[in-house]
Amino acid sequence: MNIPLEDLFEDIVGKAQRGLQVSDQDLARRAQLTVEQLRALKQEAGAPDEVPAVAEALGLAPKSLTASYLRSWYPEDVPDIEGLKQFNSSLMEMTVNAYVIWNPETKDAAVFDTGSDAGELLEFINSAGLTAKYLFLTHTHQDHVADLGAIAKRTHAEIFSPSLERLPETKTVREGDQLRLGKLRIEARLTNGHSPGGTSYIVQGLQNPVAVVGDSLFAGSMGGAPNDYQKALRNNVDKLLSLPGDTLICPGHGPMTTVANEREHNPFFAR
Repeated sequence: MNIPLEDLFEDIVGKAQRGLQVSDQDLARRAQLTVEQLRALKQEAGAPDEVPAVAEALGLAPKSLTASYLRSWYPEDVPDIEGLKQFNSSLMEMTVNAYVIWNPETKDAAVFDTGSDAGELLEFINSAGLTAKYLFLTHTHQDHVADLGAIAKRTHAEIFSPSLERLPETKTVREGDQLRLGKLRIEARLTNGHSPGGTSYIVQGLQNPVAVVGDSLFAGSMGGAPNDYQKALRNNVDKLLSLPGDTLICPGHGPMTTVANEREHNPFFAR
C-alpha cells in the first residue's frame, strides 16, 4: 500500500501563503479571483483552470500545482536498494517515517529519527543481524523523537541531535560534519527553516546516493516554514535539489522520492 502524500493542494497553498504572509483576500486579488472562488478551490470544488493564477501569485509552478489539485501526481517508485529501509508509523491523524541505513558488508547501521513507534524498526535490526552504531535526528519535533528512549535502550547507539536543537545526553552535528559506516559516508547539511536546527543527512556508498531530509522536503511539497520561508526554500534548492537526480529523498512524512522527481514536479521548485 502506497504511503499517502503528506500535502494536498490546500496544504501547499496554505504553506506558501503563511510563508509569504499573504491572506486569502490578498491572494484572491492577485489571482484575479473572488475570495469565494479561492475558497472553493481550497475545498476542491473550484475550476481547475483557476489554479495557475493562484500558483503564479504565490511563486509556485502552475503545472505542478494543477497536478496537485487534480490529485494526478504521485512520485515514481524509487529503486529498492540494499542498505536502506523505510519505516512508517501512525501518530494521531498522520504518519511519520524513520529509516535504517546499513553497510551490507559489515552490517553496521545508522537509524534516522524514531517515528512514533520504533517496534518494527527494532525488530528489523534484530532479524537482519544489524548493529545500530548511530541514531541521527533530523530535528526534535515530538513526532520524530517519540520513541527515542526505546531505541536508546535496545541498541545503545550513539545519538546525535542538531547543534541548534540539541537534546540532553546527545552528541551534536553541525553543517559539514561527516561520519562513516565502513564504506558509507554520512554528511550533515543544515537545511533549517521548518525548524531552527533542521538537518539533512547525505549518505554516499550505496547503489544510489541517499538524502534523509526530515521535514525539510516532501514528495510534492516541503515542510511549513512560516517564519523562515525564504531560508527553507533556499536550503532545499542549494543543499538538496543540487544533488544528483538519482538521489533518493527520504522525507519525514509521505513517500520516498528522488531529486529528479522533485525538480520536475514539486510546486515549490519546478519551473
